[in-house]
Amino acid sequence: MQKRERLERAIAGEAVDRAPVALWRHWPGDDQRYTDLARSTIDFQHDYNWDFARVMPSRSFQVTDYGLQDEWRGAPSGIRAIKKRLIKRSLDWTQLRPLAPARGALSQQVECLRLICGALESDNVPVLQTIYSPLAQAAQLAGSKRVLRDMRVRPDRLRTGLNHITESTLRFLESLRKLPGLAGVFIVTEFASHDILSEAEYAAFGLPQLESIRSSLPERWWLNIVQAAGPSPMLKLLGGLQLQAYNWDVGAGSIELAEAMSLYGGATCGGLNDQNDLLHGTPTLLQASMREALEHCDQRRLILSGSGEGQVTTPISNIRAIRSLVERSA
Repeated sequence: MQKRERLERAIAGEAVDRAPVALWRHWPGDDQRYTDLARSTIDFQHDYNWDFARVMPSRSFQVTDYGLQDEWRGAPSGIRAIKKRLIKRSLDWTQLRPLAPARGALSQQVECLRLICGALESDNVPVLQTIYSPLAQAAQLAGSKRVLRDMRVRPDRLRTGLNHITESTLRFLESLRKLPGLAGVFIVTEFASHDILSEAEYAAFGLPQLESIRSSLPERWWLNIVQAAGPSPMLKLLGGLQLQAYNWDVGAGSIELAEAMSLYGGATCGGLNDQNDLLHGTPTLLQASMREALEHCDQRRLILSGSGEGQVTTPISNIRAIRSLVERSA
């Protein structure tokens, strides 16, 4: 079964020859040069033959051209620490303007994707570009505390900033439309968890921008995934986006997998925890976790993956084990 057929059948809840599987990670250092990021992504795909390749640029790539400064300080997640933010006061939100994808970090990411799609096209590998929701980009620019404060004290100014960030994101997506081999986007959200915001708050400040992004996606992008971070993700709210798959931490304990899958259509992209399973587990323990995830979803509607950004320190033996275990589970 080819990758696309396997994924589409899994999304539809139909029988597959084996569970689709994909892991990903950041590439600190390499993510500062688009040719190096492309090479690392291509090599990772060639090494493990995942059912799709998720492209992982620096977490701040969509807002770097505003003047944000960051550096990698050795975080196991590969996420760079921010040295200089742009939003110091609520009035600063109104000074933002949409970025042009034809230059700067955004244009380099387009070129990175072009290299990746070209290299993987002959193997029919679906490629997904990671993008961050406007609210997640706002947190990069201002910090989470500033975003939450302005959301409740100066919501008008925050909305102005979010509108500009959304327009910037839409322009970037438009620049990707003609890339062959691009199957869709992997949208990373922040704040879409009940322990951070109420559903009413997220519906007012996070969901409209996601809906704008959703409506802009070309029909030929057949694999679009949204990631809901946090211990209590708003799966029902995000399920209204009607994307093909939803990535969240199945092991967080707030809701059982079978119950969660009734809140959204498409597939669950997950089943394994980045820390407990992939980083600290063993091949034997991974087999048990994978079997449990497959049983909970009745062997259907599951794309086996991790629960978040991945870890650059994940043992290679565990990565190899996941790839070989799905073959044995067929």
